[in-house]
Amino acid sequence: MGDEVSEQELLRAKLNGETAMIGWMELQRQHAAGKVIQVGSALDLVDVAVQLATDNGAKIEAWISSGDIEVVQDAQAAAWVVVNQSLWAIVVSPWVLVQEKSEQLNEQ
Repeated sequence: MGDEVSEQELLRAKLNGETAMIGWMELQRQHAAGKVIQVGSALDLVDVAVQLATDNGAKIEAWISSGDIEVVQDAQAAAWVVVNQSLWAIVVSPWVLVQEKSEQLNEQ
C-alpha cells in the first residue's frame, strides 16, 4: 500500500508540473471534439486530473452528478471567446481539464 501512495504522489507531482495557463482560443479544436472538461472552482484541478488518470470512476461520477465537472458547453465556450479567457489546463489524454483562474490569481 505504501508503494501505491507514492505512485499517486509521483503522478500528482508530474501532473502539477504539466499544469499551465492557456487561452481559450487555443482549445477550440479540442472543444469541437467534445474533449474539454470544466472543473469547478470548489475542486483542485490537479486532484481531478489524478482521479481521472487513475480511473477513479466513483469519484468522477460523483463530481459529474454534483455538477463540479462537466464537458464545456457551447454557451460557456462562446462567453470565454468574448472575453479571451485564460484558463488553467492539464491534459489527461484524451481530455483537457480546464479551470478558471481564481480571483486571488487575477489580483496578482
